[in-house]
Amino acid sequence: MTNEKKLEMLADVMGVEVSELSEDMALDDIVKWDSLASVNFIVMLDDEFDKQIGAGELKSCKTVGDLLGQME
Repeated sequence: MTNEKKLEMLADVMGVEVSELSEDMALDDIVKWDSLASVNFIVMLDDEFDKQIGAGELKSCKTVGDLLGQME
């Protein structure tokens, strides 16, 4: 899966336009990256990638690129 497709999925999870995201963007700079978006990301990882992520792993993600790395 391409990073562009992954970015589209992240944008959907966060409720933003894909053009608002870049790999080096800090998650703290994204207003819509909140607890609900975090839960939605965890569910999407499980549904789409059959991958589980713990709270500690998710908390260590600081950028959009870190989230993309979890989607491999």
